[in-house]
Amino acid sequence: MGEGPPHKFLTRPRHACPFEAKTSMGSFLSLKMQIVRHSEQTLKTVLISKNPALVAQYEKLDAGERRLMNEAFLPNSDLFGPITLHSKSDWINSHPEAPQDFEEFFNDPYRKTPSAEKHSIYIQCIGSLGNTRSVSEEYVKWLKGYCEAFFYGLTVKLLEPVPVSATKCSFRINDDTQNLQIHAGQILKFLKKRKPEDAFCVVGITMIDLYPRDSWNFVFGQASLTDGVGIFSFARYGRDFYSSHYEGKVKKLQKKSSSDYSVFDNYYIPEVTSVLLLRSCKTLTHEIGHIFGLRHCQWLACLMQGSNHLEEADRRPLNLCPVCLRKLQSAIGFSLKERYRALVRWIDDESTDTPRVTPRHSREDNVNLPKPVEAFKEWKEWLTQCLALLHT
Repeated sequence: MGEGPPHKFLTRPRHACPFEAKTSMGSFLSLKMQIVRHSEQTLKTVLISKNPALVAQYEKLDAGERRLMNEAFLPNSDLFGPITLHSKSDWINSHPEAPQDFEEFFNDPYRKTPSAEKHSIYIQCIGSLGNTRSVSEEYVKWLKGYCEAFFYGLTVKLLEPVPVSATKCSFRINDDTQNLQIHAGQILKFLKKRKPEDAFCVVGITMIDLYPRDSWNFVFGQASLTDGVGIFSFARYGRDFYSSHYEGKVKKLQKKSSSDYSVFDNYYIPEVTSVLLLRSCKTLTHEIGHIFGLRHCQWLACLMQGSNHLEEADRRPLNLCPVCLRKLQSAIGFSLKERYRALVRWIDDESTDTPRVTPRHSREDNVNLPKPVEAFKEWKEWLTQCLALLHT
């Protein structure tokens, strides 16, 4: 038997640093907005296929599910629209890559699919996600709940949080932004060693910035599809990261030895906001989608679109387009109706007995914080529309 492909790493290169391509006027390098629009026939083939077996598989779907997915090739759909490009630095313009239709995904001999033995997504928190232990614990629970709804039918489990020192990874201060960074590739090796027997994948999450090698500026996330592991940072999603007043700058790295991680004892953590939570949910589900074998979407506006900078990532929707939705459904086997209901429940579940963000150095650890879901309200309306169509 032939060997599979080498480890595939999903990375963002140096020039992908958000806002690096900005002009002095604060706008991206000029490009008249472009609309990537495919013909109805192209989208039908991409979604349904011309392979008789895959066509028959599609026709066996629930009538409501077919009705929803058929919105993919309706020119004036209220649910699924075309991709829009706003700058020369947008992903499709700067990273040409072959598109992936459903048939190519389905027939990919190297993609990994959950099984009865490997049916769990594990989340490994590296360092703290909040400015108190309770906030950190609650934040990772929110992400766990979101993943359970998004990848409906799979089990999502939390590994015991670990400090940066446990990974034994290299670290540095970024020359441009003066913030702490940890080595993404070395953390992947750490996660691979900790992967439980029943794991479909293990994803590390952190509020510390990442870099993949010395010559690169930063990376949002990195994953090995072969090993089923990934590491993703939310550090640059805080509202003040790119401001001149960013509190996470480190003037000088005083390291007594290669095993001295004391600089991380009080590293800066951004305030937990609704926008930060939304961006974190997007990144986590997008990158886990890659571990399932979904490539960057080039068909419709979709969570699986590539993003080269924060503005483009913010334009990307939370939802999967019908093409990517069918891919994920074929891998997991969920009901669209039950999945959308679970996502609505996650938004509606604004627990009031969770901790509230406290001042940076506060010792107070037991105050109240509802889940900040204000930024998800528009998406809830979209989910409600989908559920109405599924019930029609």
